[in-house]
Amino acid sequence: MTGYQEVRTTELEKGSEQCTTTLKVTQIIWLLLGILEAVIALRVIFKLIAVNAANPFAALLYSVSNFFVAPFASLVGTPIAGGMVLEISSIIAMIVYLLIAWALARIVYVLFYRPRGPVSVRQTTVADHTLQQAPLGFR
Repeated sequence: MTGYQEVRTTELEKGSEQCTTTLKVTQIIWLLLGILEAVIALRVIFKLIAVNAANPFAALLYSVSNFFVAPFASLVGTPIAGGMVLEISSIIAMIVYLLIAWALARIVYVLFYRPRGPVSVRQTTVADHTLQQAPLGFR
C-alpha cells in the first residue's frame, strides 16, 4: 500500500455543552409528560371499562392521578352507563398538560439555547505512507 493520504478533522463548537443541557432538560420535560399522560390515559381506560376500584393497582392509579385530574373534575359532566364512566375532564386534563409541557419546552429552548457559533476546525494530513520492506531472508 503506497501513496495514500489520511485526513483527520476535529471540530470544536463553542457552547455545545449548553446546547446539550438544553436538549436534556427538554427531554426530561417530555419524559415526565409522557409518564403523566400514560397515568391519566390508564385512568380513563380503567373508568371506561369499569375496573374494580378496590383492586390495589387500580386504587394506586386512581390516587396518583387524582392529584392531577382534581383541578378539572367539575369542569364538565361525566357520562355514566352501567358502571362505565367516561371522564371527559381527564381527557381535558391530558390536553392541558400537553400544552403546558409544550410551553415549558419552548421556554427552555428560547431562554437557554444558543445558536451554533463559529466552529474551529483542525485538519491533520498524513501523506505517502509506505509499507516497510522486511529484511532479506525474513518473510
